[in-house]
Amino acid sequence: MELISTLPPESIRMVFAVIIIISFIFLNAIMMGYLERKIAGHVQRRPGPMEVGSHGILQLVVDGVKLVGKELLIPVNVDRTLFRLGPILSFTPVILPLLVIPFSEKLQARDLNLGLLFIVSMTSINVMAMVVAGWGSNNKYSMFGAMRAVAQSIAYEIPILLSMLAVVLMTNTFSLKEIVGAQQNIWFIVLQPLAFIIYIISGVAETNRAPFDLPEAESELTAGFHTEYSGMGFSLFFLGEYTNMFTVASVATVLFLGGWHGPPLPYGQYLGIVWFFLKVYFLLFFMIMIRWTYPRVRFDQLLNFSWKYLVPFSLANILITAVVVKL
Repeated sequence: MELISTLPPESIRMVFAVIIIISFIFLNAIMMGYLERKIAGHVQRRPGPMEVGSHGILQLVVDGVKLVGKELLIPVNVDRTLFRLGPILSFTPVILPLLVIPFSEKLQARDLNLGLLFIVSMTSINVMAMVVAGWGSNNKYSMFGAMRAVAQSIAYEIPILLSMLAVVLMTNTFSLKEIVGAQQNIWFIVLQPLAFIIYIISGVAETNRAPFDLPEAESELTAGFHTEYSGMGFSLFFLGEYTNMFTVASVATVLFLGGWHGPPLPYGQYLGIVWFFLKVYFLLFFMIMIRWTYPRVRFDQLLNFSWKYLVPFSLANILITAVVVKL
């Protein structure tokens, strides 16, 4: 108790924020895993999980307990340090972007002036985790997955950053709270529809979701960069992927969909967090539907689509935005 009393209020608030965010990350992974299986089942005209709990609602809880209880096997001839570091690098940085995301007008752990740059910096560490895991596994399939992850990240980081920069040019700020405040009258998806489309496509590629899941293509690379992982090692990659999806959808909501703003209703000032999560999970539903709708593209098609189409269109969009803002 003496230690808590000596901490400044800001430090106490950040500690509570981190605890809440970590709890939410696990809850979000359980919800998303269940939704993914049920939506996949209905798309393919089958029920999905049904046995554990009502309509299989406890299936992901049981799977989580099973993964935690499994032994973390370390294959022979791997780099043991890198092999252990990969899952940690995949999971740890995903906590930090959620600290600067404004879930409502009064619910934000920390409002940074460079909040958008902070999120971009933290999410890029995920690629390093894939490289470390693939290289340290001493497995040719894992190494191929790591190489694909690097090439895919380089290709799609450019259009996603340029689409963000178009919004920054309009608002003249990197603060996520100020960007949402600038959309009180009109959402930026109306003013920047091309930037929104480019961001969503690039976001799907950045999170390695189908049809852009080349780093872990099961039909080609067994499981790609995490082929050799089991138990908690695989669980951390699983948690990292779904949290990255949530972060991508949250940033899209902040930049283009008005953040916590919704239709004018009685007591609307208290519904900001509701509107925010409705928008985020609509985008996540869209990302899941894409996975079960389109087949996986070839790797050359993946890179060509970015360099030949997304990058030129995003450059043209930001040039037009700059001219319009200047005039």
